[in-house]
Amino acid sequence: MVEDITARRKDAHLDLCAKGEVEPVENSTLLEHVHLVHCAMPEMAVEDVDLSTPFLGKQLRYPLLVTGMTGGTERAGAVNRDLALVAERHGLAFGVGSQRAMAEDAARAVTFQVRQVAPTVALLGNIGMYQAVGLGVDGVRRLMDAIGADGIALHLNAGQELTQPEGDRDFRGGYEIVRALVGALGERLLVKETGCGIGPEVARRLVELGVRNLDVSGLGGTSWVRVEQLRASGVQAKVGAEFSTWGIPTAAAVATVRTAVGSQVRLVGSGGIRTGLEVAKVLALGADLAGMALPLFRAQQEGGVEGAERALEVILTGLRHALVLTGSRSCAELRRRPRVVGGVLKDWMAAL
Repeated sequence: MVEDITARRKDAHLDLCAKGEVEPVENSTLLEHVHLVHCAMPEMAVEDVDLSTPFLGKQLRYPLLVTGMTGGTERAGAVNRDLALVAERHGLAFGVGSQRAMAEDAARAVTFQVRQVAPTVALLGNIGMYQAVGLGVDGVRRLMDAIGADGIALHLNAGQELTQPEGDRDFRGGYEIVRALVGALGERLLVKETGCGIGPEVARRLVELGVRNLDVSGLGGTSWVRVEQLRASGVQAKVGAEFSTWGIPTAAAVATVRTAVGSQVRLVGSGGIRTGLEVAKVLALGADLAGMALPLFRAQQEGGVEGAERALEVILTGLRHALVLTGSRSCAELRRRPRVVGGVLKDWMAAL
């Protein structure tokens, strides 16, 4: 059955993401080419740092989104509940993984329902753009409402689908469904990539249609092309290996999309973000929030909720330190501080 295939795929994704193979060593966020400038006399205390950030009509304590990763199986449901609880406790935003499994089988809805442990968290549902074409506006809205989400992420994953043995091959109609969803959902809609990045040309077109929340999800972390390559065989596996390094690096995507769309769009910088210092770097480049999933997922797999909280505390402490050491009391001040951009990132920014 279709829903059984989807469920097996979701558990296979979790098994693969628990290992290092899904992060090709050739890939880089290019954040190593971003250098924040040290302030020797910050004239502030750590307690002066205010990292609160508005998102989806709520006020986050930290500018961090636990990005959508999973759902559809009992194991995936446990991951969602544990990480949503962590997000609730620490004032982060949280996104579930693709609700495709739920659309195929309503009984799987429970694996995406986290409100019982995260009643106030800023919560994002999730569906692929080309599944949304088939579901229509009403179908997408039902997925969002069924889990009590504050908004929904419409994910773009052509690279993953092309390599996935069961994946889509028809990518027409995307802008039409975006236009319809903007009309129905307004600022409750976020459009995101899944590790290959959004460039300035696509970002501008989406914003012209009315999209006000973008997640660039650039190259440099989990490669979903690599994930599917590891599941595939034959031609798909061979071509997937070639394209598992495909995409726009996260730092280049954040910097160029922010320049392209201006200040009125909420921008999430995700794709290979692993540390608090890297969060600070994407904020300095223009993101309003940083997004991450893999570090917290792996910590949860090793140590449950407590393990994820320990990993998160390291990240948040590093972020606070970065603001103090640049003399920044807020994310807005951090964006105004000097920074040095070099290496191949400078070439990407010039080209885009």
